[in-house]
Amino acid sequence: MLVLGVESSCDETGLALYDTTDGLLAHALHSQIAMHRAYGGVVPELASRDHIRRVVPLLNEVLQRAGRTRADIDAIAYTRGPGLAGALLVGASFANALGYALRVPMIGVHHLEGHLLSPLLASDPPAFPFVALLVSGGHTQLMRVDGVGQYTLLGETLDDAAGEAFDKTAKLLGLDYPGGPAVSRLAEFGIEGAYELPRPMLHSGNLDFSFAGLKTAVLTQVRKLGNVCEQDRANLARAFVDAAVDVLAGKALAALKQTRLKRLVVAGGVGANAQLRARLNHDAQRRGLKVYYPELAFCTDNGAMIAFAGAMRLQADPEQVQDGYGFGITPRWDLEDIRIPAPVAG
Repeated sequence: MLVLGVESSCDETGLALYDTTDGLLAHALHSQIAMHRAYGGVVPELASRDHIRRVVPLLNEVLQRAGRTRADIDAIAYTRGPGLAGALLVGASFANALGYALRVPMIGVHHLEGHLLSPLLASDPPAFPFVALLVSGGHTQLMRVDGVGQYTLLGETLDDAAGEAFDKTAKLLGLDYPGGPAVSRLAEFGIEGAYELPRPMLHSGNLDFSFAGLKTAVLTQVRKLGNVCEQDRANLARAFVDAAVDVLAGKALAALKQTRLKRLVVAGGVGANAQLRARLNHDAQRRGLKVYYPELAFCTDNGAMIAFAGAMRLQADPEQVQDGYGFGITPRWDLEDIRIPAPVAG
């Protein structure tokens, strides 16, 4: 089965072709970072318009790279949610129009399930069951994963997601969008221990997160300093990254202990963070655990993870094929409620 994946939940347009026998054949991605940088964040209307411009050329690109034609496509998977409503509608309408023209099955994929399963595309994929740390600009969750579609929420953020806290801290430090990578790079020049910031909920006794207080602590420190010099900015970035990594790593290891599992999957954009990876690898090695990551190209939003998740869904439960080509999107959609919900738009 050759599955086309279409991702358009936010500010990346991604398409990919996944073959259930031969694996990932081709993928292509267009990032809107340069366009949104002028505004300091994603502008939903501009994101939607840019998806419209990119989706057909990217389809032609992946078909050419894979040496296939549209007639070879056996099924189409698209991101149904969660995400920006307008951006989701672009991908959903394109995918369903193409599916109608080709008369192939359709399946709406949960964006986070795509991230969750993306490490399975690596050369050394994890076996089920495992604990997954989903950490991105919009989500921070710990899940127990027993198989495709078998997800149990262990803990989640009560306010800001980790990636959101990174971006807000970047703004406070005068760094460009996207803030997460910029904060991490600046932190490399900071002095450890120059500033002490809180580790919210690290010892709460549960697996939930909170990052709003950490962001506020950075704001308070910036106001105290007034005119922040370059070294102060680096020291604050280091203090923030150290605090965030302590919380993320501490909670992830606690989840492994609670579930008595020995495999941790880290997925989502913040999963590419070098400091987080170094800390998790170090702690896992000391405890006889193993950590799995997606390839760096698949940490951010991409079509490959949607094509793969769709293929796994179709193989695990063919009944989940969409009924016809009427479609909807689900901007808010809990991962545990993985059943295809009733449309809210489209």
